[in-house]
Amino acid sequence: MKLWKRAAAAIKDQKSLLAVGFSRRASYRNTDLEAAIIKATSHDDSSVDYSNAQRVYKWIKASPLNLKTLVHALSSRVNHTRSWIVALKSLMLLHGVISCKVPSVVGEIRRLPFDLSDFSDGHSSLSRTWGFNIFVRAYFAFLNSYSSFTADQISRTRANLRSDKVDSVKQQLDRIQKLQSLLDLILQIRPIADNMKRALILEAMDCIVLESINIYGRICSGIIKILPAAGKTDAARSLKIVNKATSQGEDLAMYFEFCKGFGVSNARDTPQFVTIPMAEVEAMEKMVKSVEKDEQKQEEEVVEEEEKAIVLLEKPRLQTIITDKWETFEDDEYCFSEKAIQEYHQDPLPLVVSNQSVCYTMPDLITF
Repeated sequence: MKLWKRAAAAIKDQKSLLAVGFSRRASYRNTDLEAAIIKATSHDDSSVDYSNAQRVYKWIKASPLNLKTLVHALSSRVNHTRSWIVALKSLMLLHGVISCKVPSVVGEIRRLPFDLSDFSDGHSSLSRTWGFNIFVRAYFAFLNSYSSFTADQISRTRANLRSDKVDSVKQQLDRIQKLQSLLDLILQIRPIADNMKRALILEAMDCIVLESINIYGRICSGIIKILPAAGKTDAARSLKIVNKATSQGEDLAMYFEFCKGFGVSNARDTPQFVTIPMAEVEAMEKMVKSVEKDEQKQEEEVVEEEEKAIVLLEKPRLQTIITDKWETFEDDEYCFSEKAIQEYHQDPLPLVVSNQSVCYTMPDLITF
């Protein structure tokens, strides 16, 4: 950032701090906390003010009432900024708050108090900021979903404690699939423009790398826990989750290689995750094949029974009437008599030849 831009950015931050100092007091406001938020989300892209970020975290842990101040100050700052620096620092700060794992705080945040899904920096040309815009949008998409997921998990844990229950196999599979969706989102966060090798971007990527490790570790541990408990009804879904986890492991390895090449310090050493036992996977595959065979056999039996029922329903019924004069074969469509035989000699076309097989039209049971 050029010197005059740094000076202008510093002036903006000072004006915001003065505004907080002279603002009217309210029950939901903590001016010291607001000042720390402004300093932690300054326009300076050379570094992150970790000391003020830690002050914010301490205020939040000290009292859940400070959450209102955090939400008010951050949403106001983000909604009025056109700087990718302020937007990114705000996301990083809120990410840290969610990672504090204070149930009374995280359970109340749910969706983020601002919207950066269509963010665009307004201080430079699009040709210079398009990469930063995409980075901020991707980070917001992940963090918004992650915040909602974390709040839901806290709510479910509280409900289980009250009722003295544990999550069912289906609920555990749901949680793993949501974690896999979150991992897909976080792997989209990466610098893609040539001018993005900035200190702030590297700091953000350090946070992202650590979070990706955390999420994938939870996926693997969840799979290991659920495989022995999954029955035939959950076998196909469990196997699908295992296959996706394997694919995501490869994607994560490539992501680490990219981050390592970009200079992200937390990506220097690829972590060793708990390996999913192959014996469990093979047992699950056998179970899925067994279920598929049983279902196919049942379908064939149903089709066979339906075909038999259709043949019995469509087959015409013939009646034989015995008299002391002659035998008459009465058909549903035509009765043979002497008069009919005489008519046949005159015009044989209306009659069906006796040795000709009757064709029955079978109804279409497949096409809907």
